[in-house]
Amino acid sequence: MQLQVVNSPFSQEQADLLNQLLPTLTESQKIWLTGYLAASQSAAATAAPEAPAAQASSESSPQPVSKEVTILFGSQTGNSQGLAKQTGKTLEEKGFQVNVTSMNDFKPNQLKKIQNLLIVVSTHGEGEPPDSALTFHEFLHGRRAPKLDDLRFSVLALGDSSYEFFCQTGKEFDQRLEELGGTRIHPRVDCDLDYDDPAAEWLDGVISGLSEAQGASSAPTQAAAAPASGESAYSRKNPFKAEVLENLNLNGRGSNKETRHLELSLEGSGLTYAPGDSLGIYPENDPVLVDLLIKEMNWDPEEIVTVNKQGDVRPLKEALTSHFEITVLTKPLLEQAAKLSANQDLTELLSTGNEKLKEFIEGRDLLDLVQTYGPWSGSAQDFISILRKMPARLYSIASSLSANPDEVHLTIGAVRYQSHGRDRSGVCSILCSERLEPGDTLPIYIQHNENFKLPENPETPIIMVGPGTGIAPFRSFIQEREEAGADGKSWLFFGDQHFVTDFLYQTEWQQWLKDGTLTKMDVAFSRDTDEKVYVQHRMLEASRELYEWLEQGAVVYICGDEKHMAHDVHMTLIDIIEKEGQMSRESAEQYLADMQQQKRYQRDVY
Repeated sequence: MQLQVVNSPFSQEQADLLNQLLPTLTESQKIWLTGYLAASQSAAATAAPEAPAAQASSESSPQPVSKEVTILFGSQTGNSQGLAKQTGKTLEEKGFQVNVTSMNDFKPNQLKKIQNLLIVVSTHGEGEPPDSALTFHEFLHGRRAPKLDDLRFSVLALGDSSYEFFCQTGKEFDQRLEELGGTRIHPRVDCDLDYDDPAAEWLDGVISGLSEAQGASSAPTQAAAAPASGESAYSRKNPFKAEVLENLNLNGRGSNKETRHLELSLEGSGLTYAPGDSLGIYPENDPVLVDLLIKEMNWDPEEIVTVNKQGDVRPLKEALTSHFEITVLTKPLLEQAAKLSANQDLTELLSTGNEKLKEFIEGRDLLDLVQTYGPWSGSAQDFISILRKMPARLYSIASSLSANPDEVHLTIGAVRYQSHGRDRSGVCSILCSERLEPGDTLPIYIQHNENFKLPENPETPIIMVGPGTGIAPFRSFIQEREEAGADGKSWLFFGDQHFVTDFLYQTEWQQWLKDGTLTKMDVAFSRDTDEKVYVQHRMLEASRELYEWLEQGAVVYICGDEKHMAHDVHMTLIDIIEKEGQMSRESAEQYLADMQQQKRYQRDVY
């Protein structure tokens, strides 16, 4: 209800002030103010003459809500960082003063000074915070975390619903900030891989909450503005169709592996990248799998279906090929599918608990689901409406733009395996290895990643650990350093199965060693010896020199499998620091944590 001059004893100026103040008050504040005014009126009968209206107003008004907003992001691949920056830009356009900062760069002792806090954070691995959020997450959940009764906050959580601990880090931040006394500006929003729409809805809610506190109206956020001059028009939401220039198998004859070296043209796109960035590819599903699914469900492949909220339509076969994910099952998908199935076994599976559900989901796809839990009701449109959009696949870029103008190179390992009696394959990797020829095009975009970057000082030593396709970003690093004439020392640890067939980019590395662009290289080929040797074993063999490099300020980079390799390398680094630094285990762990805080320990892991 708005106060009007005609229905109240107030002047227009007073009515305007009250209309700004009243919507910001909590119920307890309104009750207190009612009592305060009643007491003031009673006292005024026996006290001095009434104070001027303007003075009374200033004495009774609470402190205005700050227009300053702090946005903290925790990002592994760059998605959270990109959303945080876009959120900051939108809020600035709305008149807020915004500070966007990585959690890794934020000083926790500043937390009590913040009134409006937005958290944008992804979940990594099995419910773990991303590397850049580890220190802040630990602080907030520790004993040193302050009471935050004056804090207003909101959390945007990014995740992947195919993982058990979906958006776990965001949930933990949200719960902890509430426990410390914070009040939500807007409820937490959990985003799956297709995060654009829920993120936009969250931002609308945040702006509404912030604007209401300011006593101002808020309009829904508009679509992203046109790119500024010099920026590319192509992005995650508007991918560029890049022409394939080369598609080569890097492995020798007789190898157990197939690793593709892909070269794509960026000519005419305006896209740029730096070493450490990734390339997103929107792939197509295997047409054989699509045909099997359509046949199993007795659908018409030419039936026209709607593929998005904007109302775009496509023939069913095209929709299943290019627009929807059909190779991964998630709990939310099964919950929606149960509404379309007459088979009670699916409902029972969902009620048995996470372990049995996880056991069914592991290694199965949409075809397995429809074969196991039919018969199905509803139309093809009803069914595809419960599917996730086709997510992009991110690959570490394996080239330097300065060394390869208008090109981007990738190193992609073909994924093939058998599960539950059927041959399976990676959606994007097998597209690249079996169905992609020079002259074809791929929808792509650049994913910038500020968490995996060469040091600004070209004289800083670097240590790179990248077995298998983890070699990709280090090829871009060395190409970049060669072009720049960087003087800093560089040391590469590379591993794979066999020296003869699996030494990826062998001639390039040998040339860089010869001309001094690469200072040292240690290799581990696990299947060439009776006892398997991996990169961490080579690191241990050179532990003294490696520690000397660390003491000289070297930056350590790890790229590859997180669950096994990256974990083993991490523990090996602690072993080396403990031994060569002659310190306790706890001190060695802190040494590495400090390196991470200083951005001298960076990981691009998956």
